[in-house]
Amino acid sequence: AHMTLFPRVVELLREQGRDDILITGGGILPKEDMEALQAMGIGKLFGPGTHTSELIAYIKEWFAQRQEQEA
Repeated sequence: AHMTLFPRVVELLREQGRDDILITGGGILPKEDMEALQAMGIGKLFGPGTHTSELIAYIKEWFAQRQEQEA
C-alpha cells in the first residue's frame, strides 16, 4: 500500500499548495521502493528498529532547513 498511499498523500498536499508539510514514515519497505518514494518527494523513510532519537533529529533538521530557506 505504501506505493499507492504515499504518492496520493503527496499529490493531495501539492494540489493544496502545501509543500511545507514533511511526509515521512517507515516500516518494512524494499530499498527500491524507498528510493522511488523519496524521488517523489517523500522524506526519509526509516526501517524497523530505528531509534526514536534518529527520527527526532531528522525532523528537527528538516524543519531547520525549511526555516533557513524562508529567511
